[in-house]
Amino acid sequence: MQENFLCGTSEITGCRFSIYPMTDRFADVILSALKEVDTSKVWMETDDVSTCVRGRSNHVFDVVKAIYLETVKHGDHVVFNGTFSNGCPGDTAGDAYLAENEERANEESAAGISQEVAVQFALYPMGIPDYMNVIMDQVELAKNQGTFTKGVHYASRLDGDAHSVFKTLEDAFENCKKSNSAHIVMTVNMSANSPSKKETE
Repeated sequence: MQENFLCGTSEITGCRFSIYPMTDRFADVILSALKEVDTSKVWMETDDVSTCVRGRSNHVFDVVKAIYLETVKHGDHVVFNGTFSNGCPGDTAGDAYLAENEERANEESAAGISQEVAVQFALYPMGIPDYMNVIMDQVELAKNQGTFTKGVHYASRLDGDAHSVFKTLEDAFENCKKSNSAHIVMTVNMSANSPSKKETE
């Protein structure tokens, strides 16, 4: 039997991501990061493929950023691959976490970790004919914030301090939520401490 779901029925933001530390200590790096980060304000589940974080948008970004910073702080090359979503039809199991206050649980601890990152991200404001205008507005946002490097096939390139880059990602995502799109998807590929020279020219 086919179920009929409508987008935009929930305020829950979610992110499903995988982290790949390029070290033989990868399991310890990932598990340690998950243990160090305060996840009390989000719904979170980890399996053998990925981790899913759901709740209020600001807390999802807070937790995801903190987990990634914890994995990269020892200098290992670490890659993050994630999909953020808001307005996903049928997403209701995490409603209790929407009552959490605005204070970010990991903002203070994460602030002490400085890390340069390279990112390719793509936005998908679904269900609106003027989606490209919404996307281009966020490219301009990234330019104004000083994180935009260039456009690449199927994505935009961001470079800079992780805190600045995550701010651009969150601001772009939030701006898309304010558009007429009922379901927003954002894909993010992030790399830190790569031994390869950045090709940004």
